[in-house]
Amino acid sequence: MADAGKIATLLLKKYPEPRLALHYGNPLELLIAVILSAQCTDARVNEVTASLFEKYRTAEDYAAADPAVLEAEIRSTGFYRNKARSVIACCQKLVADFHGEIPHTLEALTTLPGVGRKTANMVLGNAFGVPAIAVDTHVLRVSNRLGLVHSNDPEQVEEALMRQVAKGKWTAFGNAMILHGRETCIARKPRCPECVLRAVCEWPDKY
Repeated sequence: MADAGKIATLLLKKYPEPRLALHYGNPLELLIAVILSAQCTDARVNEVTASLFEKYRTAEDYAAADPAVLEAEIRSTGFYRNKARSVIACCQKLVADFHGEIPHTLEALTTLPGVGRKTANMVLGNAFGVPAIAVDTHVLRVSNRLGLVHSNDPEQVEEALMRQVAKGKWTAFGNAMILHGRETCIARKPRCPECVLRAVCEWPDKY
């Protein structure tokens, strides 16, 4: 098994203050941005939310949105019909069950339409400072390549990483893994020669 402590130390030395690439000013904006980021680049989401967040300020605003109008506003993020449906339903439940406020627990967040563990953990860790590891495609790929886990099940990977990494580092570690997956350990042609984790990586295909 790879040395998670050493990996975390090396990663956080390279990314001492790792942050999500999504732009947001409050928990609601982060929640909406993460929902829109599915199958879409963060750069495109940021282009869309620049005007979206000016128009929709509260959960009540999204809950009352005209689906056709919202679809047009988020169209360039892809899968816009499903995303508009999720955003509106999510915010309607926020209004009905949580007084329009974003809940602070994984259990409550995952009751919201369109919100799975990854989205919930991103909000908990980055908006509320609650230690959490959000397992997206980058974290899934990188953690398997490194030898930290041997599973393609996001929940199993999340639990395994939580056991191996100090709780106080969970959010920073997860964010750094995302950055590392985007910049160095990319899917098709990883940049192994320049990787700060090369010496501790157990991937048999590293070069």
